[in-house]
Amino acid sequence: MTGVTTEAPPAAVGARLTAALERGAGWPLTLAVTALAAAVRLPALDRPYPLVFDETYYVKDGWTLATLGYEAQWPPEPNPAFEAGLYDSHLDTAAFVVHPPVGKWLIGLGMRLLGGDDRVGWRIAVALAGILTVLLVVRAGRRLLGSTLLGGVAGTLVALDGTAIVESRVALLDGILAMFLIAAFAALLVDRDHAAAHLTRLAAGPPGAPPGTEIMDGTQAGSGFGPRLGLRPWRLLAGVLLGLALGTKWSALYFVAAFGLLSVGWDAAARRRAGVRRWWQGTLLRDALPAFASLVGVAAAVYVATWTSWFASAGSYGRQWAASQPGGNAVTDAIGSWWHFHAQIWNFHTTLEAEHPYSASPLGWIVQWRPTSFFYESPEPAGTLCGAERCAQAVTSLGNPFVWWLAAIALVAAIVLVVRRRDLTPVPLLVGVAAGWLPWFAYADRPIFAFYAVAFLPFLALLLAWAATALWRWSRDDDGLRRFVVLGYVVAAVLVVGAAVFFYPVWTGQVITFEQWQLRQWLQSWV
Repeated sequence: MTGVTTEAPPAAVGARLTAALERGAGWPLTLAVTALAAAVRLPALDRPYPLVFDETYYVKDGWTLATLGYEAQWPPEPNPAFEAGLYDSHLDTAAFVVHPPVGKWLIGLGMRLLGGDDRVGWRIAVALAGILTVLLVVRAGRRLLGSTLLGGVAGTLVALDGTAIVESRVALLDGILAMFLIAAFAALLVDRDHAAAHLTRLAAGPPGAPPGTEIMDGTQAGSGFGPRLGLRPWRLLAGVLLGLALGTKWSALYFVAAFGLLSVGWDAAARRRAGVRRWWQGTLLRDALPAFASLVGVAAAVYVATWTSWFASAGSYGRQWAASQPGGNAVTDAIGSWWHFHAQIWNFHTTLEAEHPYSASPLGWIVQWRPTSFFYESPEPAGTLCGAERCAQAVTSLGNPFVWWLAAIALVAAIVLVVRRRDLTPVPLLVGVAAGWLPWFAYADRPIFAFYAVAFLPFLALLLAWAATALWRWSRDDDGLRRFVVLGYVVAAVLVVGAAVFFYPVWTGQVITFEQWQLRQWLQSWV
């Protein structure tokens, strides 16, 4: 029929928009989304005024670590004096700590840069880590999903999520951990593509070679295992980043294992696509051991190196333990003391039985069932501060509800499509979610908190972006369905942005009326 197109208008519009974004818009869009992340994380970074939640540990630990080379003890009830500017009132005696030093070093360096009494200095390191995380999500999404637009969507979801915003404005370790983890994942994506491209070039054979010529490496011609891929700097970089993540929190260990298996799996797929006859044997013989060395070995070496100041400082906690034992020498005493200290940390984490009102089962993390209240007070005078009889000032690590609720649906959909339709695109994202979430079920009897989920939030955001394009493909043959999907995109975008604006005051410690605070407690479990 005349005047009837073969493509529905929404598809045409979407195609034109996508094409425009893919033509040289990679870095402009990345920087725009990163600027959005900075705009919601940096203003009034010194609010609230006091130390918030576990800042009482990490800010003071960071300061003494950057000053003395080890975490030191403080006099009884040190926070009022510290908050008043007496940041050098620490003792020289080392304190027992239960997390490695990297995240605290970054917090301490921010304080050394801006001053121990500067609240922006307390939090600038985590703020920059949160902003960089958004940038990395955009770039990782662009490479994994093959779309600048989808990378931008995933980055925007992280930029507007409350858990990520709070973890970028409170000096805790989890936002720093998330940055290192997504950076390692991004590096592995680059390594995957470089390795696959190298195998493809080899598969083409030398100029003039007949089609089907077997890939050989010159040392074991005809083995059928395919070539060795040589030095892989991006995978080595991933190992360094995983070591830094492990040096921030031990929970990164699960990502080391998961990413190692993922990298080897990508190598196997690349060898098979390149036509290597014994592709899985070649993967085991030529890729598995280098992957282990590049990721596990390098991560372990970097992790040990992050303790350099502990080894170098005679006053570090437990540094002289082995010297009190029979035998030994300077080297073995240092290693023995370090190992004993690790045993103490492990014992703390595995035997802790304290209760906390905001402990949250990991089962509820995915829907933000029990977010953590980091700070709450009713400031006075209420009439002056908020114009009501009662004011509220809160910092709650509540994720953007619509990001998490939609991500929960996308997670189920991804598992179903992987199992039933063998769609392997979301598998790397499922691996990231599993590494950051599932291990915590083994520790459900000790105090754990919903904000730990920020470590796998980037993978959930990427999974949502993948789900958006999966819906688009699903609706391609039905004009009515396509319009319904477009409407769903618009509604989801409005809900996510609207929720970010609505909840922003309780993510950033703004003073609001008590009634306004109550309006933001949608579930009883949020109080």
